[in-house]
Amino acid sequence: METEIVSELEERLSSRQLEIALELNGPVRAFLGEFLRSRGFLEVPPVIFSTVTDPLNHPVYDPSFDYEGTRYSLTKSMIFHKQILVQKFPKIYTFSPNIRLELAEKSSTGRHLLEFTQLDLEQQGASREDVMKLGEEMFSSLMRFVKEKYSKQLSEIGRELKIPSAPYKKFKLLEAEAKYGSDWEQILSELEKDPFWIIDIPLDKREFYDREKDDEPGILSDMDMIYPEGFGEALSGGEREYEYSKILERIRKKKQTNEQFKWFLEAAKYDLKPSAGFGIGIERLIRYICGYPRIEMVHPFPKVPGKVSI
Repeated sequence: METEIVSELEERLSSRQLEIALELNGPVRAFLGEFLRSRGFLEVPPVIFSTVTDPLNHPVYDPSFDYEGTRYSLTKSMIFHKQILVQKFPKIYTFSPNIRLELAEKSSTGRHLLEFTQLDLEQQGASREDVMKLGEEMFSSLMRFVKEKYSKQLSEIGRELKIPSAPYKKFKLLEAEAKYGSDWEQILSELEKDPFWIIDIPLDKREFYDREKDDEPGILSDMDMIYPEGFGEALSGGEREYEYSKILERIRKKKQTNEQFKWFLEAAKYDLKPSAGFGIGIERLIRYICGYPRIEMVHPFPKVPGKVSI
């Protein structure tokens, strides 16, 4: 087993495909940071572990540990820290290392890693439509930058990037599901030639912290951006629930307990200011830019679900 791991590592580190992915990685992060700073966003440091983290809406192994009598979890996402920070700093972003110990079955997707970096941002007083517009501008600008500055590398790996025009197409989740079935995301991702949005996501498909629409009970003011060419989900976010009573009600509906989120609830007790935001996975983004079949091709030490990794 150890010999196989070392051999696989040597092969990966010798790959020109990995080298090109790494050549793009730094400039892509730098571009995204500068894009947001130029629009008034403040970069904040990431949180590696905490007393509270994203519960997620799908099963993962629990990366928790005890320290000096307190239970901590490794960060699955900084959603709660963002919502607390945005009360004081109206526009924030961070490059957050996330740990999500996915079940081994996720290895077949080609887009899941147990550890990854997420560009996570939040804006006070913003609507879903505000952050969708920001996401479109950011993504299209990035594609233009990469195509102009890194044409040699893209040509070397046979990748032709398209610069999408805003606004991107929108699909309501329930309508997409009714038309294409349970595998609607992959089917639409393969059919569409440009990135697109999935909006109006049912309450049972998301976590408690996202805001229920006032005029459509059971539907959230959420969105996902989906890559074309079969690359799947790129970006996920939406408006946040900010009224304390509604947060408690949503926790109850999700069959969770106040104790699980007591640190966040203390901050939310006197109601929060409305905000919206999203997270975009950097490794998935680099994979899409390069057009690689699997996400582990962009990382020298990828942690693939179900596999032993260095």
